[in-house]
Amino acid sequence: MSLASVQAFFAARQLDIPIIELEVSTATVAEAAAAHDVEPGRIAKTLAFRLNDGRDVILVARGDARIDNRKFKDAFGKGKMLPPDEVEAITGHPVGGVCPFGLATELPIYLDVSLQAYDEVLPAAGAVHSAVRLSPQQLHHITQADWVDVCQAFV
Repeated sequence: MSLASVQAFFAARQLDIPIIELEVSTATVAEAAAAHDVEPGRIAKTLAFRLNDGRDVILVARGDARIDNRKFKDAFGKGKMLPPDEVEAITGHPVGGVCPFGLATELPIYLDVSLQAYDEVLPAAGAVHSAVRLSPQQLHHITQADWVDVCQAFV
């Protein structure tokens, strides 16, 4: 049903963005990068956090990024990643297919500036074998997300 919610999300906004469906799993960054023949950084991983104030938020970052605890705390306060069983209940997407489109619950969405290193990124599309290709700017426009800087710097 999750892939269907992404399709409905795109249709409702009249977005002509092809959803790539593969025969192989793209549930992890490594699997997705191999399946799409791209470097891991181009995979836009979507993480779900519960902040200490009780809010749940979505963060999309480049696939090879790691959260910088100090930056995260400065931006959001304290928080922790949601356990897998809660992720699917809140987002409507299975772990490995979580994306910022067609969410079951309206959640604040944040994009890490690390995505801006690429002209094209590949977030999942609601299933463990699906994705879309778009620019970080398109991702920002479609999701109406806020940009944040919460990942470790790349050198």
